Amino acid sequence: MPTHEDEYFRLRDEQLEHRLGRERGLSRRELVRLGAAGALALAAGPALRTATARAQAPAGPIVKPLPPEWFTVLGTNAEMRWEAMRGEDYVTPAAKFFVRNHTATPLIDARTWRLQVFGSGLRRPEGREFSLRDLLKLPSREIPAFIECAGNGRSLFGSQQGTPAAGSAWKLGAIGVARWRGVPLREVLERAGVTRRAVDVLPEGLDATVVAGGADQGHVRRPLPVEKALDDALLAYEMNGAPIPPDHGFPLRLVVPGWIGIASIKWLGRIEVADRPLFSYWNTTQYRMVGPDYPPDAPPLTTQPVKSAFELPWGGSLPAGRTRLTGRSWSGGRPIRRVEVRIDGPGGAGPVRRARLHGPDKEHAWVRWSIDADLREPGAHALLARATDRDGVTQPDTVPFNTNGYQFWAVARHPVTVTAG
Repeated sequence: MPTHEDEYFRLRDEQLEHRLGRERGLSRRELVRLGAAGALALAAGPALRTATARAQAPAGPIVKPLPPEWFTVLGTNAEMRWEAMRGEDYVTPAAKFFVRNHTATPLIDARTWRLQVFGSGLRRPEGREFSLRDLLKLPSREIPAFIECAGNGRSLFGSQQGTPAAGSAWKLGAIGVARWRGVPLREVLERAGVTRRAVDVLPEGLDATVVAGGADQGHVRRPLPVEKALDDALLAYEMNGAPIPPDHGFPLRLVVPGWIGIASIKWLGRIEVADRPLFSYWNTTQYRMVGPDYPPDAPPLTTQPVKSAFELPWGGSLPAGRTRLTGRSWSGGRPIRRVEVRIDGPGGAGPVRRARLHGPDKEHAWVRWSIDADLREPGAHALLARATDRDGVTQPDTVPFNTNGYQFWAVARHPVTVTAG
């Protein structure tokens, strides 16, 4: 593993250029154009890495290209279309990975970037700084893990349960699984001198501050308990074997396996380690369940529930006859034990059948599955997939409403139209 960031970026740029050229037949000029749009630090090359140390905002909220066949744009966010994953391997390519931005993707100079770790939970409160070169020298690990917005499925509260919720109208495409490589957060906290008095760890991003509720709420930041920080949290600098692209946290992001996406702070700049509970807008006002079925002191959201999705266009069409349906299911808890599929057609509900699971079935990630179906009746159909994880947690038929539309994990009714052959 190279230890100097210039050598590291040169090597990763060459690897990515070779792979993209081989897979997509792109010329060097096309690769540079894609990189300038933010496909990776590869293309921005010297232009990106000689920017000022301060985070810079690009022309738009998202840097990378957003082909309409892959994405639905929702303001500063981009939802992955599930049909774009059909035929893909286990992980989501970075180019197809959904984007959740609170403001806009910043462009950061990795050579002058530093991670500040400080606070009352350290032996010396002034803490320590780490460069990217420092982090590349530390023991690393690679994990497959999903990142999923807490609001994934929000639109289904309205379309499926008749209780619309405010916020970005995600269907089920605010999720992706990647192979993340980086330094276990434990390694950095121990080198910074974490003590037994530590209670909370507060990572903070370098994107622009967020204005909400008529006030500047500061940089995106959300505390997590020190136990989780010392367990499996990862300071990731690679995504699927290449430097993390700008939209996904370059040069460093936190990955908190199994937890809601807001915990996995992008563009990390500071980590406060405190001997007392810490609070921010993102664990008090936001990312808590608020609604008629929830107590006023409901705790901040952490682990993601069980979900499933078909690799098909939402509201698309299928020809009558035999067809193979594919999809993926995941859980923030344990790996998936089984997936059951039902097809409701003009004649009513069909039988429940068990899908075949394929390939890896990883904790904090997903499993692929398929089932052969015989679609005989033309007209409107609903495809339903219900997953159960190895702890026995099963997707319900409905979920209680909450005003922010978080964690819709009921069985989704995926609409399709069967056309006559």
